[in-house]
Amino acid sequence: MTRPKGAKIMTMENRERAKEPEDLSRFFLERANAGDVEGVVALYETHAVLANPPGRVTVGIEAIRGVYEQLLATRPAFIGDVLPATRVGDLALTSAQFATTAAGPGGSITVRAASAEVARRQLDGTWLWMIDQPNVVPRDRT
Repeated sequence: MTRPKGAKIMTMENRERAKEPEDLSRFFLERANAGDVEGVVALYETHAVLANPPGRVTVGIEAIRGVYEQLLATRPAFIGDVLPATRVGDLALTSAQFATTAAGPGGSITVRAASAEVARRQLDGTWLWMIDQPNVVPRDRT
């Protein structure tokens, strides 16, 4: 596969990093919509915990990558509102209200939900998620 002349390959080193905790949710929406698994995984600390799939906890960046490879393979569309973070020292509670639409057996399915995450300021001043609960309210399917 060839890429257009001048196209930039996004790597962990040249992706924009979260300067504020709210950037994490914004980057998630952008990267998930682009199908950028590595970009989504770059939002997490190495030993982060993701409460997904529902009812289970996924621990560590490699396991989290597997969850997002499966999820983003279906090319869902995400829209959402990033809510202001609540901070204390080097920790922040981030959240977003969002909807995702994906193809289902009987047509497209839209799921509305809200997320809650704990982010930690890194030594370089950027932020990464350490705990992620993507579904904190019962989901409404339409």
